[in-house]
Amino acid sequence: MEQLVTSDFKLGIIAGGQLGKMLALAASNWDLKTYILDPNENCPASTICTNYTKGDYNDYATVYEFGKKVDMITFDIENINTEALLQLKKEGKRIFPEPEILKLIQDKGLQKQFFQEHTIPSSAFQLFTSKDEILTAIADGKLHLPFVQKLRTSGYDGKGVEVITSEVDLPRLMEGSSLVEAKVNVKKELAVIIARNSKGEMKSFPMVEMEFNQEANLVERLICPSSEPLPIQEKAKALAEQIISNLKMTGILAVEFFLDESDQLYVNEVAPRTHNSGHHTIESCITSQYEQHLRSILGFALGSTEIKIPSVMINLLGEKNEYGKVKYEGLTESMGIEGTKIHIYGKKETTPYRKMGHVTILDKSIDAAKLKAKKVSETLKVKAWK
Repeated sequence: MEQLVTSDFKLGIIAGGQLGKMLALAASNWDLKTYILDPNENCPASTICTNYTKGDYNDYATVYEFGKKVDMITFDIENINTEALLQLKKEGKRIFPEPEILKLIQDKGLQKQFFQEHTIPSSAFQLFTSKDEILTAIADGKLHLPFVQKLRTSGYDGKGVEVITSEVDLPRLMEGSSLVEAKVNVKKELAVIIARNSKGEMKSFPMVEMEFNQEANLVERLICPSSEPLPIQEKAKALAEQIISNLKMTGILAVEFFLDESDQLYVNEVAPRTHNSGHHTIESCITSQYEQHLRSILGFALGSTEIKIPSVMINLLGEKNEYGKVKYEGLTESMGIEGTKIHIYGKKETTPYRKMGHVTILDKSIDAAKLKAKKVSETLKVKAWK
């Protein structure tokens, strides 16, 4: 049954970061009222939503009361109180992606077990409850270096992850329940964003390549379309379809991959929300990931994911050693570079490597777009007022 949308329809978005802001902007095209829940009254979405509620999205009562005010709930972050969402769903509230799926994906250990149960290729792993347990496994010969440790919950944007390559790195092991997985010999990191609506219709965006800032472990540059051969792109698309189908999920799912030196694909992680690896779709694809998410949760037909023009997306990160009230240097020069689309999220304070915005560079030639992106990266800087 088609979801009724009227000018009084209230879409609740839990968390009002840059993803929530861009989702609310897309919703405004259809005259949807957007209600934002976020602990920061100056969050990016607060200036453009219909209604802002200050509150902790990890608090049961706060999430529950917020959910009672709206017609449908979605979110732009995984770290949410799922027990409140499950209770709201039990009472008839429409929540997409489904809270049961969010609860599974919140736990990286459960996520890996899901991949294993459904024969999704992913690196070998073990689960541990403490740092001491990991050290004991190494001493007993049950765990071998190198490996990657990930906290099972609460990690994001490179936080909660440690790459352990030798014994010198062992003091960096984190305390707490964690996933330890074999380190893949990565040639490239790739991503596919896929949407599934309530009718089971699926559409994926073209595969993208991601280049990381090694110090911050954050995406620094994203290239679309990928230069990888078509069979690899088709394999990644098929795996994304398999995952979202097995989850029976409604909404947008971002699937991140490792491609090793032997051209084998491994699923790294998934995120049940709009994603950093899909920002470029606003300008470079017929349908943006934000509109596609709305189409999927509202039960509409999914939009075309065809590329209009190749693109390179770069994240605007706070410069190293810069703390305080933000200022942007090089805006005028960057805007003079043809095909440059700048998005500033509206965060008031900058810190090193904080995501403050992104820039999408469009060009019929991907090589030309890369050259322009390099120039923008060298020109546009996120600093703090001194």
